Amino acid sequence: MPEFVREGRLFRVVSFDPSHRQLILRSDATLIDETDTRVEVYFGHVELMLLKPIYEEGLRIRRAGEDEFTELRERHDLSAEDAAYTWLIDPAGRSFVVSGVPEWREAPCTFEEPSLFDYTHSWPPDFPLEAGTVG
Repeated sequence: MPEFVREGRLFRVVSFDPSHRQLILRSDATLIDETDTRVEVYFGHVELMLLKPIYEEGLRIRRAGEDEFTELRERHDLSAEDAAYTWLIDPAGRSFVVSGVPEWREAPCTFEEPSLFDYTHSWPPDFPLEAGTVG
């Protein structure tokens, strides 16, 4: 999937582990946005990020285009090799993460259930799940 788009959902940063360089963004099911699934996006090997804590209008994750990367490279002193690993997050492209290829998972979950990227549970899970990567 070249892009990951989930519009009209509230996403928030729920986890960043600096020692393992892992970031997770989540949208829980809510009556406000009339959803019944949880969506999580995982970024591994995070090198740099510029994020908002909450994305009220949803996410649009895609690899930065050549012009977009050039601008980010100049602003944030990125190396040319980072071009393949720079992901724009929001629909306007103002937030970004330099990381490995993002993964996403979506499943019906309650707010209290563990992360869809909780690797202490067996895989594949015993509930319906959609999953993929971006790029």
